[in-house]
Amino acid sequence: MLVKDHPFVDRNKRIAAALFIYFLNFYNILYKKDKKTIDNNSLASMTLLIAESNPKEKEIIIDLIMNFLNN
Repeated sequence: MLVKDHPFVDRNKRIAAALFIYFLNFYNILYKKDKKTIDNNSLASMTLLIAESNPKEKEIIIDLIMNFLNN
């Protein structure tokens, strides 16, 4: 929601990406078998996908992210 709602004056996508990394680390899912769950390019791509997506597709985007994290 940080990417879509623009709660900050600037850098909403970067803040959202940083908080996503923090969330993954907090719940011990940032690393699986000593390998990062998401690399920098994937994180940037996912953030841009969310930013450019239609708000009506919110559930699809959530499912996509959850599927990505579960694999």
